[in-house]
Amino acid sequence: MLFDFFYIASELKKIPRKGWKEKIGIQDPESVADHSYGTAVMAMIFSDNVGNLNTERIMKMALLHDLAESIIGDFMPGEIQKENKKNVENQVMEEILSKLPPRLFDKYCSIWKEYINCTSKEAVLLHEIDKFEMAIQAAKYYGEGFPKEKLHEFVESARREIKSKELTEILDEISYK
Repeated sequence: MLFDFFYIASELKKIPRKGWKEKIGIQDPESVADHSYGTAVMAMIFSDNVGNLNTERIMKMALLHDLAESIIGDFMPGEIQKENKKNVENQVMEEILSKLPPRLFDKYCSIWKEYINCTSKEAVLLHEIDKFEMAIQAAKYYGEGFPKEKLHEFVESARREIKSKELTEILDEISYK
């Protein structure tokens, strides 16, 4: 049972982040696992720095937030209706988490639903960090020589979603030197 879960989760290492490939033309973009790792590290730091948040919970949320993509792949915004995406992800997450012992299934389903429905401070922050990580990656790709004009779309997309003062201050530091 656990082998099946770990096997499915490891598939994230093979799923490229589609937007980088299709919109920027990056042949070997970061994987969803790369993105999830960056998001988890940022979630840990921001949760501990902001205070009054459950860091363990937000890190678990970060590690789970794109797990469904190990089966359904990475959808770009506009590729699928938000409600359809949410339904597909919920169904797939339950299938993936069913590979865990019942106690863990219940625990991680609860964390997943909290994230997807944005029902806690941790979930709200993680949704913003998900976008923030993308903006940081755009700056990294610019540093590797990819065009500012195309990457700017990713940073501006993040800027529209992020409300947190701490994240906004750092986002404002992103420049294309």
